[in-house]
Amino acid sequence: MDYRFFNDILSIDSTSGRERAFSEYLTGRVEAFLCERCADNMPVLTRGEVGDGTENLLWCWGEPKVVFCTHMDTVPPYLPPVEKDDRFEGRGSNDAKGQLFTMLTACAELASEGKSGFGLLILSGEETGSFGAKAFAKTSFKAPYLVVGEPTGNRMVSASKGTKGFEIRFRGEAFHSGYPQHGISAVDLFNEFYTDLKAVDFGEDELLGPTTWNVGRLVSDNPQNILSPELSFRLYFRTTFVSDEMVKEYMAEPVKFAGEGSRWAERIEVKALGGDIPQKYMTVDGLESAPASFGSDAPHLSNFPEKMILGAGTILVAHRDDEYVLKADLETAVRQYKYIYERL
Repeated sequence: MDYRFFNDILSIDSTSGRERAFSEYLTGRVEAFLCERCADNMPVLTRGEVGDGTENLLWCWGEPKVVFCTHMDTVPPYLPPVEKDDRFEGRGSNDAKGQLFTMLTACAELASEGKSGFGLLILSGEETGSFGAKAFAKTSFKAPYLVVGEPTGNRMVSASKGTKGFEIRFRGEAFHSGYPQHGISAVDLFNEFYTDLKAVDFGEDELLGPTTWNVGRLVSDNPQNILSPELSFRLYFRTTFVSDEMVKEYMAEPVKFAGEGSRWAERIEVKALGGDIPQKYMTVDGLESAPASFGSDAPHLSNFPEKMILGAGTILVAHRDDEYVLKADLETAVRQYKYIYERL
């Protein structure tokens, strides 16, 4: 495998919002990469504007039956690559430039063998709401099968959790902190809400397990000697087949899970930010499979009736400063992508 090329793509900062320079690099570099390996079987490249200053890239060898797909953006901060004997470290090595590199390598090998009927789709904005996937879904392009590259430990994803995001604000009443009985702290309201939500039983899904949620972008910018008049945050759920509708119902009327004496139910503002639903995915005989708890572009790509998720690397180091991918796993991924093409 051309690990020098992999090091090159890891050396370009394509954290979300900075995909444009990386896509410009790819359009030229991929052509050169393919010319060295399959000059007699070159693909047609289509570039599609996403609308936020970024773009999607699609290479097609003939009329694709199978499309390999992953994303070019990575989470911040950018971390430069480090090559070791058995692995690559750095931002994107695992999520998802490792998938980009292995899918491109698989396509080049198939093309060099004279094969056609496949494509490679590289999308923008996966880490910030799947903007590229949503834009691509509006195009007229269709194909029977989609293989999405994510760090799955080279196991096919049999099913994945859904997502539901909410923007929440609590309105308190500012007052001198020496006399808290005369005001209402928005921080206290948040604490009451958090405690009540922790007590909600969303059920156990036999396939996807428990529902989880996380608080992010928590802001309460008040002086230390004044009760907080306002607090805002994002609430992000990973839902299951059992809980998806329940989460929407509860967050539409959060008073339903307010504990006795809770004040927060009268002082909460909730804005739904959307998300996707839990889904089952296609698997292929001969490859190991397991459910996953992370999201991907797959639910948004309605252009494809059958979808699969598979890739090198482990989700347990994705989005971390110690992100890495093993070279042996990259090589396995290339063989698996070619195997899927041959089976389909």
